Amino acid sequence: MGENKRRMLAGEWYIADDEELGADTERRFSLCAAYNAHGGATPAERSRILAELLGSVGEDVRIRPPFQCDFGSYIRIGDRTFVNFNAVFLDSAPITIGSDVQIGPNVQLLTPLHELDTERRRAGWEKASPVTIGDNVWLGGGVIVCPGVTIGENTVVGAGSVVTRDLPAGVLAVGNPARVIRTLTD
Repeated sequence: MGENKRRMLAGEWYIADDEELGADTERRFSLCAAYNAHGGATPAERSRILAELLGSVGEDVRIRPPFQCDFGSYIRIGDRTFVNFNAVFLDSAPITIGSDVQIGPNVQLLTPLHELDTERRRAGWEKASPVTIGDNVWLGGGVIVCPGVTIGENTVVGAGSVVTRDLPAGVLAVGNPARVIRTLTD
């Protein structure tokens, strides 16, 4: 494993424009293109592609194309999770999604962080921080989850919200930035 990939996986600053990381991206590009091909892949073929693309994928997971990711291999999805159209999962760090999760259209799960210093940003330095989504979470359409965020189980995040910090289990959160507006009960 090369130095930039090692640093990326360790959550350290790394240069993303790297030959080894580029090869991993090409692998992802081919698999996403096959998965997203309009009318080209049967449900069985899509399941096979997801199994090859993602780090792990549970039983009865459904992802509606188009779907995009950085690498795919750092994404883990639990059983019976549904991901609607136009999902973007940037997995420079692990993205872990629990079981029975509902993800609306146009949701973004983002792990990369770019350097605030202008010179270092121009030089291509970035790092990444994991995103974790608990079991039975519902992310409404257009939700953006920022790097390093954990969303507790049974939480609902309203459409269009931007989640910039951790959310506890069993709450309804909305807004930009997302804030808890009430506790949910069964």
